[in-house]
Amino acid sequence: MSYYRGMVCENVVINGDKGTPITAYTAKPAGAGPFPGVVLIHHLPGWSEFYIETTRRFAHRGYMAICHNLYERSGDGNPDDVAAKVRAEGGIPDAQMVGDTEAAVKWMRAQPELNGKVGLFGSCSGGRHAFIYACQKNDVDCCIDLWGGRVVMESDELNDKTPVAPIDMTAGLSCPLLGIFGNDDRAPSPEQVDRHEAELKKHGKSHEFYRYDGAGHGIFYWHRPLYRPEQAMDGWDKVFAFLEKYTGK
Repeated sequence: MSYYRGMVCENVVINGDKGTPITAYTAKPAGAGPFPGVVLIHHLPGWSEFYIETTRRFAHRGYMAICHNLYERSGDGNPDDVAAKVRAEGGIPDAQMVGDTEAAVKWMRAQPELNGKVGLFGSCSGGRHAFIYACQKNDVDCCIDLWGGRVVMESDELNDKTPVAPIDMTAGLSCPLLGIFGNDDRAPSPEQVDRHEAELKKHGKSHEFYRYDGAGHGIFYWHRPLYRPEQAMDGWDKVFAFLEKYTGK
């Protein structure tokens, strides 16, 4: 495994869902490549500093990375304030997320340094969104869902923004899936993770699920009390091993 201390980081503008321009943060390792790519889908707290730093983390490990701002239509400014506004509005439509993420994948696939492989990564709502995307599109080579809640949804939870439960999209999953979960989490609960995995097995989908005792939601979030250092270190090892397996180095 090579590590890259030099990198180029910048904001770019991509044409998101329905052609709406949105901002994305990109980080590329120094050098000519070729490099595999990672598209990051940020969590419910928004296009936050944690996700900007995580984008650079992937570049440090030898991946080109892009993280697009799903909440840009709701304004700019402090990510916490924007995220609170989005939550008050009932979140963003799943279809809009798919359109925005497709734009980020297209940007990545247009980069001359790309080795031809692209992984998708998301946590919390971003994990749910990553799974939805991989079920609806076939332009990513693997998908990583970190503790994505609301994959299993009951009929009374569905609405115009989330019209279909992600678990009901499982038959369309187009690539291998990595799932990392805490056994103390309630969203998703261990029972919901069981249902998710059973549906993957039912449809013969390639997947690796890892569940951690002594951990709940947000295992990797070093800036919050949710952080679990030992589980996070092991989980990151699982993430990079999975990416190397399916996107190469």
